[in-house]
Amino acid sequence: MIEIATHAVTTTPLEVPGALLHYELRGRGPLIALHAAPMNADAFVPLAELLAGEFTVLTSDPRGVHRSRVSDADRDVSPDERAEDLAALITHVEAGPAVVVGSSGGAVSALALLQRHPDLVTTVVAHEPPLADLLPDRDALHRRTVDMVRTYVAGDRIGAWREFLDIADIQLPGDVFDMIFGQAPERQAARDERYSFEHMELPTTFWKPDLEQLRSRRDRLIIAIGEDSTGQLCDRASRALAATLSLEPVGFPGDHIGFVDDPSAFARRLRDVLASRSPEAR
Repeated sequence: MIEIATHAVTTTPLEVPGALLHYELRGRGPLIALHAAPMNADAFVPLAELLAGEFTVLTSDPRGVHRSRVSDADRDVSPDERAEDLAALITHVEAGPAVVVGSSGGAVSALALLQRHPDLVTTVVAHEPPLADLLPDRDALHRRTVDMVRTYVAGDRIGAWREFLDIADIQLPGDVFDMIFGQAPERQAARDERYSFEHMELPTTFWKPDLEQLRSRRDRLIIAIGEDSTGQLCDRASRALAATLSLEPVGFPGDHIGFVDDPSAFARRLRDVLASRSPEAR
């Protein structure tokens, strides 16, 4: 087991329109924001600790998830809203502009942030954004995703997760699937899961990026792909985005959750990638 230092953590909720955001701040140095959706800040703790010796690390729960509450839990949340939340957090901690590392739905939020608030960003590392709208089979993917959400809403949680993995082109052995999804989640995790399926999945996966804006800011953008994600939906979507923007995608250790499975390897690659950028982009 890897031993990592424990840094002091500041946790103060931030009130923004329609939500109360939970965020955590640790370390010292240039600001780096780690953001996922629907994963909460806890998923980033090992990586954040590894980076906190050289960065001020900002992590947060996306609105509606875990400790970040929303005033209306029955409405959808878009990547643009999460981008505004990130902008508010970066401004609030008074340590920006920031390197923003977004993964999965958090990568979509980070792209939206780069579009909406480029002044708050030095570099965006977009790790496997699931931008299905960029793919040639977008219409079929949309139908299947709508069906998946309906399956979940109808009460078939296991069936919905099977559909999710099938859409994502992720293969899990039966015993691994049963280990992860076979037991009902505890109360908070169940609430977060439902919110993700019902109010985050479609707005995130079928968000339409402003490709002209991103193209004009591609010097601040890194498209990151898990080296073990070949053929998966997020791999295909990330490569499509990179090709459209004339960028070369950068391989990162592991798969879609490489930063969770091996945070040390992920941190090493992240440091190397950022070090290769010009001082203005770091």
